[in-house]
Amino acid sequence: MKILICGAQGFIGRHISLALQKAGHEVCHGVRRPKPETGTGPVEIVIDYAHDTDPAIWETRLRQLGQIDVVINAVGILNETDGLRFDAVHRDAPIALFRAAAKCGVKSVVQISALGGRQEAEHPEIMTGYMRSKRAADSMLMDSGLTYLVLRPSLVVGVDGGSSQFFRMLASLPVLGLPGRGEQQVQPVHMDDLCSAINIWLANENRSNQVLNAVGPQAMSYRRMLEIYRQTMGMPAQTMFSIPMSVMRVTARLATLLPQKTLAPDSLNMLEQDNVADAQPFAAHLHRPAQSHEDWFAGIPAHMLASTAIASWSLPLFRYILALVWFVTAALSFGIYPVAGSLALLQPLGLSGAPAMFMLMAASSLDLCLGLATLFWPRRILWLMQIALIVGYSCVIALYSPEYYLHPFGPVLKNLPILALLAFLFAHQRDSQ
Repeated sequence: MKILICGAQGFIGRHISLALQKAGHEVCHGVRRPKPETGTGPVEIVIDYAHDTDPAIWETRLRQLGQIDVVINAVGILNETDGLRFDAVHRDAPIALFRAAAKCGVKSVVQISALGGRQEAEHPEIMTGYMRSKRAADSMLMDSGLTYLVLRPSLVVGVDGGSSQFFRMLASLPVLGLPGRGEQQVQPVHMDDLCSAINIWLANENRSNQVLNAVGPQAMSYRRMLEIYRQTMGMPAQTMFSIPMSVMRVTARLATLLPQKTLAPDSLNMLEQDNVADAQPFAAHLHRPAQSHEDWFAGIPAHMLASTAIASWSLPLFRYILALVWFVTAALSFGIYPVAGSLALLQPLGLSGAPAMFMLMAASSLDLCLGLATLFWPRRILWLMQIALIVGYSCVIALYSPEYYLHPFGPVLKNLPILALLAFLFAHQRDSQ
């Protein structure tokens, strides 16, 4: 069949596309930022769920693509921003797409929705904005006359998934704070099972309307899930402590300001409601049990998972510490440390008076600039410049003030761990990121 996947560049959409191509389907991608044309791979069309809320826009696209048999909606956001709102992305744009699909003769629609909490049915008023917008699109699809599969996954596990990477990062920390006691219930499902569920449904020519809670074989506490991630990485038990939920809610609001997509007020609220369901219907659809946690990362060496997880927090930590070193050095040289003492350090180089003051202020300004660049402009060339600078003034000290190499506080020898840190940052830096 010819299938349009909206959100094909996201974690879920990307894996669905690969699975469908492997099954022999012709796939078209709906993406926000198309890749440069290479003449190979699926056809890409530009979509923008933040603004594409008119069915006429989607009718034009669908007719340009030719006869589309199936539309898959795999677009979703966890955090709202000024340009991305839940109602537009989860409700208005999908509804416009579904209406256009009905007019253009699309046979079937797969809607990637989300698993709600246990209390959702009894107390709809507690649903988050995220969940309300998802349910609105689900309801419209069910009333559209289209043949549909609505998949409602719990946390989706995959080695390249954003949430999986986030939880592996948390699990790799030496010490971890848990929301409350960490007893909130989750039921992770593997990405491969989600793809299999779609392929099985599409393979049935007499497919019927279905709403499936896509969940793993067993529910587990949030604490237990993190313990499993840590065990999978071959790491010893982690020290965990409880964070009051009031503090977590404030943290979740502040986290929306950071470049991450996992921790947000809505995701925290959904976690509190217990994200679980009966596993039997999904297993019956797959004709087998869904993958358990023993198989989440089968075939991937534990040390590779651990090194990636540790790097996700150690790299920014090293950058912040390095920036702090430059900032403190600049502040001390600008006058916190007695200027006379700083000028005395330059006398062995033959500098005194105005030239020495100029050199001190220039060096202090350079330290400040390097601190700012370390925070906001991480580049391979920046790390090389800092390595060259440190090696350079270490050599100058060796020539003009060699006594500092024998100083009991080791002021120059401490450059060695900083050089090692810079080498580590250089090795891991990807300037295209």
